Amino acid sequence: MVALDKDLQSRQLARELVRNAKQAQKEFATFSQEKIDSIVKHIAIESALHAEELAKMANEETGFGKWQDKVLKNTFASMRVYEHIKDLKTVGIINDDKVNKVMDVGVPLGVITALVPSTNPTSTIIYKTLIALKAGNAIVFSPHPNAKACSFRTLEIVKKAALEAGAPAGIVDAVTMLTLEATKELMHSKDVSLILATGGEGMVRAAYASGTPTISGGPGNGPAFIERSANIKQAVSDIITSKTFDNGVICASEQSIIVERCIYNEVHRELLAQGAYFMNEEEAKRMASMLLRANGTINPEVVGKDAITLSQRAGFAVPANTRVLIALQDTVSPKNPYSREKLCPILGMYIEEDWQSACHRVVDLLTNEGLGHTLVIHTQNEDVIRQFSLEKPVNRILINTPAALGGIGATTNITPALTLGCGAVGGGSSSDNVGPMNLLNIRKVGYGVRSIEDLRQPTQPCTTAQPAVSATVTQPQVSIFDDNRFRNPVAATTSPVAVHPIGDDRFGGAVTTAAVTEAVVSHGDISEENVEQIIKAVLGRLNK
Repeated sequence: MVALDKDLQSRQLARELVRNAKQAQKEFATFSQEKIDSIVKHIAIESALHAEELAKMANEETGFGKWQDKVLKNTFASMRVYEHIKDLKTVGIINDDKVNKVMDVGVPLGVITALVPSTNPTSTIIYKTLIALKAGNAIVFSPHPNAKACSFRTLEIVKKAALEAGAPAGIVDAVTMLTLEATKELMHSKDVSLILATGGEGMVRAAYASGTPTISGGPGNGPAFIERSANIKQAVSDIITSKTFDNGVICASEQSIIVERCIYNEVHRELLAQGAYFMNEEEAKRMASMLLRANGTINPEVVGKDAITLSQRAGFAVPANTRVLIALQDTVSPKNPYSREKLCPILGMYIEEDWQSACHRVVDLLTNEGLGHTLVIHTQNEDVIRQFSLEKPVNRILINTPAALGGIGATTNITPALTLGCGAVGGGSSSDNVGPMNLLNIRKVGYGVRSIEDLRQPTQPCTTAQPAVSATVTQPQVSIFDDNRFRNPVAATTSPVAVHPIGDDRFGGAVTTAAVTEAVVSHGDISEENVEQIIKAVLGRLNK
């Protein structure tokens, strides 16, 4: 009975929060760009001033990660995000194209419900507050129960800052009775325009199932491919830096290393030198039994723990300088935790014979988990980068950088964000690093530039024979790769070649545009009756 009363009470409180947020947003929507920008700036500055306090609270309450790294994340979520969005036009006329006579008008969505993960609670609240308010919206949070104290403290700071800068009460708020029913009430409310979901896969699925428009992040399972031209020392440093940052709780961090066999020994030596420990078969088996729960989901007891703590819990000892644990693998499946997302400093490692095998392994891993998320490549070969960027099913391909920091836009110029969309391939609605422009509608204003009479003007038929198209051009230099790992590009011909070949060696040679044109012109207008004559004439030329 008590639980039932709590559920009912929490649902009622959630309704009141949405009602207040809707009223506050109506007033907020009348604010100028300058006024909204001043509010967003004040929230960012105040949040940054409390970055260390909030980092220590989150680390102590959740037991995840390192507080020192959480300071950096809080600073990133406040000042780095602010610096990126501060000059964006989001209010009123945001673009006026005088030439094409089209205007864009920014229209806020209204009230946004935001789900908060326990892995990044304080930084997520700061970041989502800034991007929601920048776009003219109100935002109501549903914090994770395992991070409620640090979440409520963060909300206290951002709410106070918003009010100090002139925002209406209720523009930022959160449910305080953290029940599943309260979260459901927020997600199903007809007055909520959008759910901004970051959290476990189950919660994200529930958000989409609610029927309310949703933008979400998804699980990561990013492979790191070390290609033979890579700076191996730097590549290893980047991977370990990323995987140990906040003990691996950022979903963009590397989950597996893929390396070509020809450089494996050198990569292995460098990993050992920089603090990696290669588990033997028995140790890897013990660790695997800890990584997943019986239902196949990640065990929260391993999330954000350091390598030494994890090895101790698995019952084996490692050197005191150990930073990451590595298990050599040759299989990929949902039941193999080393081929899944591991939010801790543990990596699977795959040795492949060549780049083709590495490509297949990358796709296998991403198909297993992490479609649409992130891939990192360490290489000096631009052709490799192009090949991977055209084919791999991810929305963030990072080059020569720590993936955890590159994916969120800290060490790259990708949009700084803590919600990383996986797009349709990953079951989401956006492939972006989510920012303010994802949280508003754009109303199009178009001036008439042509009349119906213009549209009715007949197209003048071609009544005279067109001059023959030149049969030859100089083919531009292109990259053609042999089977030797993109290492020896074969130069494309620079001699004149036939344009638009419509035949092949089965007919004795390539048919050129000029040959076809000349044959068509010599037979006058084309009709069904003389198609056969044209074909015979063209083929006759080829046989001469």
